[in-house]
Amino acid sequence: MQVLVIEDDARVAQLLKRGLEENGYDCDLAYDGATGKKLALYGSYDIVIADVILPEIQGLELCREIKQRRPGLPVIMLTALGTTDDKVDGFDAGADDYMVKPFEMRELLARVRAHVQRFASHQSGLVLLRFHDLEMNLQTREVKRNNTPIELTPKEFGLLEYMLRNPNRVLSRSEIADKVWNTRFDTGTNFIDVYINYLRKKVDKPFNERLIHTKPGVGFILRTEKES
Repeated sequence: MQVLVIEDDARVAQLLKRGLEENGYDCDLAYDGATGKKLALYGSYDIVIADVILPEIQGLELCREIKQRRPGLPVIMLTALGTTDDKVDGFDAGADDYMVKPFEMRELLARVRAHVQRFASHQSGLVLLRFHDLEMNLQTREVKRNNTPIELTPKEFGLLEYMLRNPNRVLSRSEIADKVWNTRFDTGTNFIDVYINYLRKKVDKPFNERLIHTKPGVGFILRTEKES
């Protein structure tokens, strides 16, 4: 499980990282809100743990932006501010949980486990995947854009499904090869680029706005043109 900790106090951040990694989690650190936002939106995380008081982007605003772009991603807010009003502000910003410092590591771990399990269950239990005007029904295997049916092959469907489950995040060729094809990506081949082009011809070309974009040298991302 991948955890992102956004905490400007380096000592606290390292303590959290050590505690999480000792309990089997992979943990990345960000020491300001701007870096944390970039990682949260484009990284492959199962949960975000963020302090309320952060440089560059405050924690509550950061939480709002994460929830706008990745609404299902759990966010636990950490703070020394423990009044009822402070907690209400955190929940109003979209936080899934709110912990007041100081706290015991075992309590944080219990809450992380609970939210990660719910997130995984929600992800696997989805029937409809939607992004912008694109919709995929996982039961009927129907795909529509702007209510126009789109016919896809099984591999095109699998690739688009993975992109719909990870919108607004750059997906590398190696990640796509692993998650969609269950294989290692060979840099001497271009089969992923071929399938991306197949999708573009069906999902983008007949419509006014492109959704599938290339990040040169990095990978591919499903986003609207307004989010470029």
